Amino acid sequence: MYAFTVDTSAKAELYRDLASALDALTADESDAVANMANAAALIWQYLPDLNWAGFYRLVGGELVLGPFQGKPACIRIAMGSGVCGTAAATLATQLVDDVHAFPGHIACDADSRSELVVPVVRDGILIGVLDLDSPIAARFDAADAAGVEALAALLAGRI
Repeated sequence: MYAFTVDTSAKAELYRDLASALDALTADESDAVANMANAAALIWQYLPDLNWAGFYRLVGGELVLGPFQGKPACIRIAMGSGVCGTAAATLATQLVDDVHAFPGHIACDADSRSELVVPVVRDGILIGVLDLDSPIAARFDAADAAGVEALAALLAGRI
């Protein structure tokens, strides 16, 4: 059993503690699916105001649903399509305040209003994306992007 102390009073501490907890969860595990599953559960447990947290894996040139927490989701996303496909195609974090204003947004959950998608890259090669959705517009900011990018970097060598 894992028990973590995560300081949620400020984002810097929150993401520092999440990274520490994620490191402890994944350091000795070689199974990518197990590590993605625990990462999604950890993020879901400690980040407020989410309605989806999980992974899409790059498989055969498209993004395929991986471990997640939340409502059932779209199974396959083409590279360049929607927020996840754009993050994957550009290898750039996508911070979207209003998903309804994002060209080509894929609405897996009609309740989602904002989204943060971070590419997971190992040795310059895309492995997948870490996707967070919120029912609150403009839920994510630059501090969230930096924190989730640090989580994705930690995971890149473990998935």
